[in-house]
Amino acid sequence: MERKLALDDATLLSIEQPARYIGGEVNAVMKDKNNIAIRFAMCFPDIYEIGMSHLGIQILYHMFNRREDTWCERVYSPWTDLHSIMRDRHIPLFALESQDPVKDFDFLGITLQYEMCYTNILQILDLSGIPMMAEDRKDYSFPIVIGGGPCTYNPEPIASFFDIFYIGEGETAYDALLDLYKECRDFGVPRAEFLRRAAKIPGMYVPSLYRVTYKDDMTIEDFSPIGDDIPRVIKKELVKDLTNAVYPEKPVVPFIKATQDRVVLEIQRGCIRGCRFCQAGMLYRPVREKNVEELKKTAVKMLESTGHEEISLSSLSSSDYSQLEELVTYLVEVCSEKKINISLPSLRIDAFSLDVMSKVQDVKKSSLTFAPEAGSQRMRNVINKGLTKDDILAGSKLAFEGGWNKVKLYFMLGLPTETEEDIKDIAHLSEEIAELYYDTVPKEKRQGKVQITASSSFFIPKPFTPFQWAVMGTHSEFAEKASVVKAEFDSMLNRKSLRYIHHETDLSELEGIFARGDRRLDKVLLTAYKKGCLFDSWSECFDYEKWVAAFEECGISGDFYTTRERSADEIFPWDFIDIGVTKNFLRREWENAMAGKVTKNCRAGCSGCGAASFGVGVCHER
Repeated sequence: MERKLALDDATLLSIEQPARYIGGEVNAVMKDKNNIAIRFAMCFPDIYEIGMSHLGIQILYHMFNRREDTWCERVYSPWTDLHSIMRDRHIPLFALESQDPVKDFDFLGITLQYEMCYTNILQILDLSGIPMMAEDRKDYSFPIVIGGGPCTYNPEPIASFFDIFYIGEGETAYDALLDLYKECRDFGVPRAEFLRRAAKIPGMYVPSLYRVTYKDDMTIEDFSPIGDDIPRVIKKELVKDLTNAVYPEKPVVPFIKATQDRVVLEIQRGCIRGCRFCQAGMLYRPVREKNVEELKKTAVKMLESTGHEEISLSSLSSSDYSQLEELVTYLVEVCSEKKINISLPSLRIDAFSLDVMSKVQDVKKSSLTFAPEAGSQRMRNVINKGLTKDDILAGSKLAFEGGWNKVKLYFMLGLPTETEEDIKDIAHLSEEIAELYYDTVPKEKRQGKVQITASSSFFIPKPFTPFQWAVMGTHSEFAEKASVVKAEFDSMLNRKSLRYIHHETDLSELEGIFARGDRRLDKVLLTAYKKGCLFDSWSECFDYEKWVAAFEECGISGDFYTTRERSADEIFPWDFIDIGVTKNFLRREWENAMAGKVTKNCRAGCSGCGAASFGVGVCHER
């Protein structure tokens, strides 16, 4: 099919990475738009290289395009150079495959992975010529704007900009939505009525059909549907048979190097571990595994269809996949013949893992990664990390014996109940690991000094975690904690072998506000975007002062969403969503955290979180 590029040659030659905008990649799906009933623009609100690395979009792209009546195309955020050109020349945002304007599509689906991409959502709507506020889209002349992904588990800060949110895993209910849309549009059913009917499809949340009222103290008084026929609670959608769920055997291969330029093989969903800070660990319960024989077949097909030179296993905790040894043994055999690298993220560092990594990767030149999350054992118990100091040191010793001399350690600062001694222990644990290297590896076998890099991010309480009640630190408190850790590192005897880095404090504070925010934040977002806030997750673009000005202009205090104590009975903006894991369980885990009690992982013993209600996965293995 012939197509004309939306950008002329002069424009393409004047911007960074023009290949981001031309489409036509290997395995991209092309269809005859004249024989298509529904056009779906699938958007990742960040640059092409990051969006192309996202597995969820690849799955949905493949799933939608299996329908003969639907053509799904891809859209990414134009980088700042093209953004300015498109605004100045009134060039509408376009989809990659057809190069047609996004405004002409039936649906605009936006994946919501990270709160700091919210201004990019407004960029997408703005450059597309789609009214930013959902209430201004009165008929089918504008696409239905639908959001999906982890941030939809608290969609309220961006609710005003969306027609629908899909709550849960995307493989289950989209066919029903697309069929309903086609029926309503073709029979002249008004857009508003389509949305009303869509709200009755499982997993669909239509924010315009819900009313929020507030108490004098600004907390939520009531959140309820407008009309008896609209569900009061939205239960997340869950894939019950992961083995036979749709999966892309021919993923699109980017023209330029993506953030994750490799075949991604999803081996399971969910996590048994129950870390109390981890939102994904709660959202994707219960753990469901894919059949190992199907994974073997899928891996071979994906490698053949893409030509990628690396395959990565995707999971929140790969070590917990019950057939990992069989799968990895098979992949080693297949990949070694073809000189294909195997990436094994999310592994516990044990003898098996290190043996596998030494076989499949040139890892002697790279570093191994541990995520203790906290320096002291007391704090690891509070967060239910399930990792002891002995585990960490034993893993480090095995690594050093195996020839590694570089270790990365990930920690968090600002965790509930944290003391100064706890955060100083980040430096002490790092030094202990460095000393272990010199005790373990004889002088004649050392390949230079050991290098321990400790990095800390700042704790952000997320919805649907036991820490959703927690007070979050301010950016000045975070900065003070980081300086304490840095000073402790500087005092260590082995400081030349140690390195400490930390994340931006201002960005973390803003993420915390939008993570637990409510509908009143929509005007802050809109104001910040109009002031020029865009690509906030990129340090070269983030402008904290503009955000401060936006909050002041709107008369809203960010502290209300971060540093405020929350009562046990407070209604949260996301309480209308049922993820299976109950609020009572989360509260019980909050109390266990305050008492420093450890909760067993799901395979060691059921803790009654509520996810068994789905009737599948680890909850029913026995």
